[in-house]
Amino acid sequence: MTAYLILHGWQNHRPADHWQHWLADRLTELGHQVTYPQLPDPDDPELEVWLTELTRYLSEGPDVVLAHSASAVLWLHAAARGLVKPGDAERVLLVAPPSPAVLARYPEVAGFAPPALDFALPGPTRLVAGDDDPYCPEGARAAYGEPLGIRTDLLPGAAHLDLDAGYGSWPAVLDWCLDPEAEFRVRQVP
Repeated sequence: MTAYLILHGWQNHRPADHWQHWLADRLTELGHQVTYPQLPDPDDPELEVWLTELTRYLSEGPDVVLAHSASAVLWLHAAARGLVKPGDAERVLLVAPPSPAVLARYPEVAGFAPPALDFALPGPTRLVAGDDDPYCPEGARAAYGEPLGIRTDLLPGAAHLDLDAGYGSWPAVLDWCLDPEAEFRVRQVP
């Protein structure tokens, strides 16, 4: 059994159709422990409050952390501040982090603008994003992957990897949860 922590982004009220909810259900069905919390005030989040929540959930000992959108940047803040340490998670997946310029445009999440990316991540981390993400127009590889030196998978036409982009079920993310070397693919719409 593996323990997973799944963290949502800004304005995400954990809709049942989102890939994160779908993933939580699949992993639970396979006998894994899954924590998929509703973070406080998702429409007007406060970085310090979310950091406190993250620290609390990390104390429960997840093996794998998956963070989407604003929570991907939340993870970076926690790492930069030393709130996550080597061994807090065996591996981390950052999905579609928004760019600093985009975060700055919205007062509700301006405080989430990423820290200087001059720190080492505390463990194996992988980044996956759409090559056309409107929330990261300069590209996730340039904004985060290269400065942090992490493996980055860019999915063609996947946008923000959210419901608007058609990411309800996403078998590739389940594959990665079960095998960290699995390749990410765009979701094939039936």
